Amino acid sequence: MTATADAEAAANELTPLADYLGSVLRRMRALPPLDLDLTQAYGNVLAEDVVAPHSFPAFDQAAIDGYAARWEDITGAGRGGFASAGSSLDGRGRGVRINVVGDLGAASWRPVRLTPGTCFSVAAGAPLPIAADVVVPIDWTDQGMAAVEIFRTPKRGYGVRRAGEELPAGKVLARAGTYVSPALVAVFAATGIGHVVVRPSPRVVLVATGDELVDVGRGSQPGQVVDANSHALTAAAVEAGALAYRIGICDDDPEGLRGLLEDQTLRADLIITTGGTGTGPGDMVRRILSRRDGGRPGPVAFTDVALYPGTSLGFGTVGAEEVPVVCLPGEPGAALIGFEVLARPAIQLLAGADPVFRPSVRAHLLETVSSPAGLREFRPAHVAERRGGGYTVQPLPGGPYTLSGLAEANGLLVLGERVTTAAAGSTVDALLLDRRR
Repeated sequence: MTATADAEAAANELTPLADYLGSVLRRMRALPPLDLDLTQAYGNVLAEDVVAPHSFPAFDQAAIDGYAARWEDITGAGRGGFASAGSSLDGRGRGVRINVVGDLGAASWRPVRLTPGTCFSVAAGAPLPIAADVVVPIDWTDQGMAAVEIFRTPKRGYGVRRAGEELPAGKVLARAGTYVSPALVAVFAATGIGHVVVRPSPRVVLVATGDELVDVGRGSQPGQVVDANSHALTAAAVEAGALAYRIGICDDDPEGLRGLLEDQTLRADLIITTGGTGTGPGDMVRRILSRRDGGRPGPVAFTDVALYPGTSLGFGTVGAEEVPVVCLPGEPGAALIGFEVLARPAIQLLAGADPVFRPSVRAHLLETVSSPAGLREFRPAHVAERRGGGYTVQPLPGGPYTLSGLAEANGLLVLGERVTTAAAGSTVDALLLDRRR
């Protein structure tokens, strides 16, 4: 049997990524909802639809600074003693002159009514006088105080915001599963909402495992590896909307690891470990957490998944509360890719988000690439919108394992299990990473 045939046979024994993700996510449930004050709701996901209890604007109001008038008065149509409005932009044309009977600011509250041939000077946000149906911009007038001359005639309704024009009472403002953004907070507040029902941000604990690990701040020596993973994954969890807690490094000590995980169940909705998921002599996490006890399987099942990089992933629950545990590989590139494809969707599901996966696009590939047979590859890439529509995707140097490529990427090129070569000019899938740039 050839090396290629050996590789294909081995790949056929792996669990397809889609099947594995489905089996994991079906075992998880969104966190119970809670009622939060509006000022605390930002960043959480709505647990139920939100309906406007009041209209916005709440009353007819001026949208601009100017003069609130009746449209028929400023055109002079059918009104004796009033000339037609001129069309001059600089005020030299023939205008309409009407009396200014008062000033209205945003804090004005007494209702007032226009009579024929009169207007009010108004500030943006001021209640609109009864019968007014237009606000003339200041620059279109001589800015008079007792009387004003209007040189241009706006269309009827110009400068006016009617009650409920933007958000009528009873309108669904946001559906369950929507992230509460700053703009959405403003919409809720403007319509009279002071609190909303949301899913809490998941509490995620990050643990790096391995006797070889040393903390950051010094260079590694032979037999030592600087722990980059727990720092990177903590940041990734925060980016995904979680409240993340980095525990740091745990040695390959069976009792120490079990005790640490049990302790963390008191404050975690999800635990993520990195390192030790393979089958080598130093891969203690897999040995410890999958070990059978009294004929029963361990709390975490490890599965060889058709994923590149990092085929070995673990999932299970620990503690009386059955807190979910995700076990990722120890190689930093594989750990970050594993987080994207498994841990991040788990966090989104706990948070009640919909959808739980990154958005994807079909993109024009700019460079020919090869990919391992039988594995679904996620490769760091730069995705750009084309001027004429659509997207392009440029694979970044070094392949999926390079940290520098991941640091530069704004997307992930996705090559399916049956793809061994993707030619430049072909159309491929790409995940979009919502990183701030």
